[in-house]
Amino acid sequence: MRTRRSVRSAHALAGALLAAALAVTGCGAGGDSGDSADSKAAGGKGVAADERAPAEAAPGSADQGAPGGAADRSRSAVPSAPRVAAEHIIRTASLTVRVKDVPTALDEARTAAVNAGGYVGDETTRRDSRGHERTRVVLRVPVDAYEEVLADLEGTGTLIERSANAEDVTGQVVDVESRIRSQRASVARIRELMDRATRLSDVVTLEGELSSRQADLESLLAQQASLKDRTSLATITLTLSETPVRKAAEKGDDDPGFLDALAGGWGVFLTLLRWLTVALGAVLPFAAVAAVAVVVWRKLVGPRLPRRPRQPGAATGGATGTGTLPVAPPVAGYEQGAGRGASVPERATDAGSDDA
Repeated sequence: MRTRRSVRSAHALAGALLAAALAVTGCGAGGDSGDSADSKAAGGKGVAADERAPAEAAPGSADQGAPGGAADRSRSAVPSAPRVAAEHIIRTASLTVRVKDVPTALDEARTAAVNAGGYVGDETTRRDSRGHERTRVVLRVPVDAYEEVLADLEGTGTLIERSANAEDVTGQVVDVESRIRSQRASVARIRELMDRATRLSDVVTLEGELSSRQADLESLLAQQASLKDRTSLATITLTLSETPVRKAAEKGDDDPGFLDALAGGWGVFLTLLRWLTVALGAVLPFAAVAAVAVVVWRKLVGPRLPRRPRQPGAATGGATGTGTLPVAPPVAGYEQGAGRGASVPERATDAGSDDA
């Protein structure tokens, strides 16, 4: 009896374990099918799945260990995160190259810039006293072709100097774009208020506010255009020269000789002569005007000035001159004494000498 009871108990226990295993398996399959249905529904609704994400997080976490299961499909249905803003970098470079023929090298530089999709900006050419040319040209090329064009320009001759700069203005670009969006929304609100305004005073006030905000918007748009131009096109300043830019000292510390001193003195003399000529040329117009003024003064103003009267003695030669002196009138006493033997001429002469 005990053997039969033990056998029956073993069969009953085995049946119970089998039933429990079947129940657990059924629950797991139901959970998988439920998660699959939820993931499909989330994929069909798009953006609405974000609102239900907290509610679906718990059932989805049960299947994270199953590769390629419902958890992976639910992740693919969630919208991707916003992309990081692209970098905006202003690139500038400066090259100094010594070439044998400046015009030929300049043509090659222009061709390289145009073929890359850029253009030629400012250009300056000068020639020294020995006839050697020196050209400075500004090239604008797309950023994508910046390195390639730079390498082509370096190969046109002997590279003397090179400098390259990169300025990151990503934050400034993003800030300007954000301010532009806000300013446009502000302008739109002002226009809506103008459409609803009924009083003249309100319309005038809103028009002034609209003008101010539109001016700010135009300024922001100009900044955006400038940043776009500088970040989309790199600037390369190329200097082409037929002579060495930096000459090495061919001679040592030798003392100057007689010929060196003579050449230096001659140069100083020519420089002094040139500056004296320049000074004379600068003073000559003023001297001519002054001479004309003196001549006009003498011709027009001089005769009208009052002259100083001359002294009587100056006209007759003075008291010590050789002119004839005036004869004094006869004196009565002298006339009476004329018969007594007195000399009248001597008296007159004495009187004249006394007057003198």
